[in-house]
Amino acid sequence: MSTAPDIDIQVQSPLWNAEPGADETVRAAITAAAEAVPAAGEMSVALTDDDAVRALNRDWRGIDKPTNVLSFPASTSKAKGIPALLGDVIVAYETLAREAAEEKKPILHHLAHLVVHGYLHLLGYDHQTDSEAEAMETLERNILARLNIADPYRDYAPGEI
Repeated sequence: MSTAPDIDIQVQSPLWNAEPGADETVRAAITAAAEAVPAAGEMSVALTDDDAVRALNRDWRGIDKPTNVLSFPASTSKAKGIPALLGDVIVAYETLAREAAEEKKPILHHLAHLVVHGYLHLLGYDHQTDSEAEAMETLERNILARLNIADPYRDYAPGEI
């Protein structure tokens, strides 16, 4: 049995009403990720929009544009008797939907991928170097395969997407 974090999902944009399976998808993605990389504690996932993500990206990263997912790992201090706080994952609806359409993949599959990607960032994984990116992408592929989701990094033939 693996240890999975407690997940607080906040739907912060009515755009997500178009995806009634989003909550289940987030929980399944985190559960599958925790089977591969266990983490006890608590985390939040905010399902929001491009405007909110753009503001966070600008204020915290100095990049004044929306992105698909942001991760904010919590500090590593541990107070006795209090569950560890892993951090927050924030997903922008419009960017996610546009990317899913461009790549001809189901939006909930893309959501699962971004949530897994964000979860791994909370645990310290990164993709700043080629070797880090390769390790993180391999882990993502394996986790998504548990959910019967195709390889999100697969190369597409010209004209295929």
